[in-house]
Amino acid sequence: MAEPYPSPSPHRAVRHEDKRGFLQKLAEFLHPGPDSKDELIEALAEAEHNDIIDAESRVMLEGVLRIADMTAGDVMVAAPRMDVIDIHAPFQDILNTVIETAHSRFPVYEGGRDNIIGILMAKDLLKLQRAPELSLRALLRPAVFVPESKSLNDLLREFRGNRHHLAIVIDEFGQVAGLITIEDVLEEIVGEIEDEFDEAEDAGDIFALADGSWRVSGDTPIERVNEWFETQLPDDEFDTIGGLISHEMGHVPKRGERHEVGGLCFLVQHTKGGAVTWFKVTRVTDSA
Repeated sequence: MAEPYPSPSPHRAVRHEDKRGFLQKLAEFLHPGPDSKDELIEALAEAEHNDIIDAESRVMLEGVLRIADMTAGDVMVAAPRMDVIDIHAPFQDILNTVIETAHSRFPVYEGGRDNIIGILMAKDLLKLQRAPELSLRALLRPAVFVPESKSLNDLLREFRGNRHHLAIVIDEFGQVAGLITIEDVLEEIVGEIEDEFDEAEDAGDIFALADGSWRVSGDTPIERVNEWFETQLPDDEFDTIGGLISHEMGHVPKRGERHEVGGLCFLVQHTKGGAVTWFKVTRVTDSA
């Protein structure tokens, strides 16, 4: 005799109990969740307005959403601005490059800048200094290569998984297009990552030092520099003092380089991403 009702299949999916209360279901029916990324960003702004989250949390959450549509090519340091090391360069030249740029990792090439053969950790130079018989080639770490189209989400996951902090970006023809670091990706989420040369926002972009000189950030408007130092630097072509000094010198300045203009001497103290972060400024009469 057949059973009046079929017994439940052991492979049938188990229906989970909806634990939402009546009021929660009603609220979600009347105010459905966002259907697009733009609506989600608007919801985050409303949450901040209602003091549900603070401004920093909103910016960070928006950064997480933003990198979902970004690729390595959007964030990378372009190849012409990369600080690289020639495998055959003298030790002193390599050491000078490390000191001037203050990076912790350097792509190393052989023959041409497109032929990256590995990554040099700045700290590994200590081994070479202690044991000159070692070969620089033996100190190189494997280089990681990623296409320009690599999504930042996937790249960040790989950075965390393989513990590499730098990758070489290649274009569709297999040529080196630039490089990207884990810091570049994180800064898209949390904003600029400060280091020992960065000052708090209320410290200002120009401030006096004890020795009578000044520290001036590279993105300070030229108009503000003119007001502070009572100079007449041209501001018709460039907005920032960093842009003006780079144009005057004919190249992106490196740490330790000096340039005089308008009666002021600009000493490059720190650079980042191919731009000057901080200058030390003295009057030409004082520096002389």
